[in-house]
Amino acid sequence: MRRSEKEITDPREIDAILQRAPVCRIALAAENSPYVVPVNFAATSKHLYFHSAKSGLKVDMLRKNPFICFEVDLPGGVVKGKTACAWGMAYQSVIGFGRAFFVEDRAEKEEALIRLMKKYAPGEPLDFPADALDRVCVIGVRIEKVTGKRSG
Repeated sequence: MRRSEKEITDPREIDAILQRAPVCRIALAAENSPYVVPVNFAATSKHLYFHSAKSGLKVDMLRKNPFICFEVDLPGGVVKGKTACAWGMAYQSVIGFGRAFFVEDRAEKEEALIRLMKKYAPGEPLDFPADALDRVCVIGVRIEKVTGKRSG
């Protein structure tokens, strides 16, 4: 990272950002065409999980090329500067790289969906009817590299 004074190196701090961030942006590429899509997600220290319909551009691209880049951030507000060019934004962010995989195992799929529900709907029922599990696509990402940054 060029601005080493802004780098977050503590894995616990990076994990805390991953746990608190409400949206993850997944960058994909296939056939010389890039695509970025925001997703709800759940994170462990080694994986990201998100859900999807079983068909669509995101799924098609991941089947062709499972390598992804992802970004999450926690905005902190505008930082005023003395000149127009000195203004900025306070934030914490995490950028990572990984390889996506389709979760087929029913127990692993349910575990990922429970993580999502606990993040976005704590206290809500955690029941997943078999037909609903069969209809949903759960995608995991093995995190291979991750960096954190703090500004402001």
